[in-house]
Amino acid sequence: MKTLLQVVMATVLLASYAGAQKNTQQTESAKSPVMDAVRHVLARQQKNLVASAEEMPADKYSFHPTPPQMSFATLIGHIAESNNLLCSRIGNVEQPKDADAEENASKEKLTSALKKSFDFCSEALAKVDDSKLGDQVKIFGGREASKGAAAIALTNDWADHYAMAAMYLRLNGMLPPTAKK
Repeated sequence: MKTLLQVVMATVLLASYAGAQKNTQQTESAKSPVMDAVRHVLARQQKNLVASAEEMPADKYSFHPTPPQMSFATLIGHIAESNNLLCSRIGNVEQPKDADAEENASKEKLTSALKKSFDFCSEALAKVDDSKLGDQVKIFGGREASKGAAAIALTNDWADHYAMAAMYLRLNGMLPPTAKK
C-alpha cells in the first residue's frame, strides 16, 4: 500500500510539473501575438513573392499591364526596398543598402535583392516583441508611425505586392505560386 501511495504521489507531482511547464510555454508564446502573426505572414509571403520573382521569365521583367503601372522589375525592387526600410525601423536595426534592387537590374540581381530583403526581415523581426509596438518610427516620406502601424503596413504591402505579382504572371499566361497544386 505504501508503494502504491508513493507511485500515485509521484504521478501527481509529475503531472503538476508537466502542466506548469506547458502553461509557462503558452505564456511565453502569448507575450507577442501580434509580432508572432507578422513573422508567420512573413514566412508565407516570402515563399510566394520569391517564387513569383523566379517564375517570371527575365524577358518579361519589363512587362507592365498599362503605361502608368510599374513594371514587374520595378515591383520586385520596390518590395526589396520596402522590406529593408520597414523591417529596419520595426526591428530597430540599420537598413541595408542593396544596389541590386535598382529597376534596371537583371532578374538575377532583383531576385537576389528580394531574397536578401526577406532574410533581413527575418533577422530584424526575430526578437521584436509586442511591448515596443507603440514606439514611434519614421516610415515612408519621413512620416512618423508606431512600430505596430509599420508592422501592419508591412503585411499589407506583402499582400498587395503578391496580388500584383500574381496578376502580372496571369497576364503572361503563367499561374502564380498559390494557384499551383
